[in-house]
Amino acid sequence: MTPPRQTDVTTAAHERVYRALRGRIMQGVITPGTALTLRGIAAEFDVSMTPAREALRRLAAEGALTLSTSGRVTAPELSNERIEELAALRALLEPELSSRALPRAHMALIERLEIINGGIAEAIRRHDPQAYIRINLEFHRMLYLRAQAPAMLAMLETVWLQLGPTMGKLYGRLNRTEPPRGHRLIIAALRAGDEPGLRLAVRSDVTQGLRMLVS
Repeated sequence: MTPPRQTDVTTAAHERVYRALRGRIMQGVITPGTALTLRGIAAEFDVSMTPAREALRRLAAEGALTLSTSGRVTAPELSNERIEELAALRALLEPELSSRALPRAHMALIERLEIINGGIAEAIRRHDPQAYIRINLEFHRMLYLRAQAPAMLAMLETVWLQLGPTMGKLYGRLNRTEPPRGHRLIIAALRAGDEPGLRLAVRSDVTQGLRMLVS
């Protein structure tokens, strides 16, 4: 058997590091101002400096991290204007994705969304903001995958990625006692096949959540 080429090994290592860091950033595990080092990343994932560097550069290109001229890598602090811009993108993309998903929203999907929403309630009970963010994103992604619009979903995930650190910082301070009301409205609209109601529920859920991010 031919051994894997070094370039293939490096590419696989880069993808593994990128995916892991991307998940942490999107879920708010890495908060604004958190510094990352090449040595630290390489050591944690047991890779060389090259895949660690490429993963960080890729995330910086997506706006998830800031790379300074001195080589310092951090999760950025977003201005209110930037948060509002990203919120506007979510308010455009997510109702459209939900509308496209509606014709394929079978009962099994709706039941799955209800189970996921129960997981959000459990995360709130445990006062676990990272689990809250992760499960909340899972709720939305589960629905939007039914839209079968991969380019649009990829754009949305880049928005989620850029908002992740700020969301992690804020949700750690919130004293939520119940899941977002918007999720119940989304599920009700899916059950009723109500496309205008679904769009409104998704837009309200997105904008109300992000309004809290603006200090």
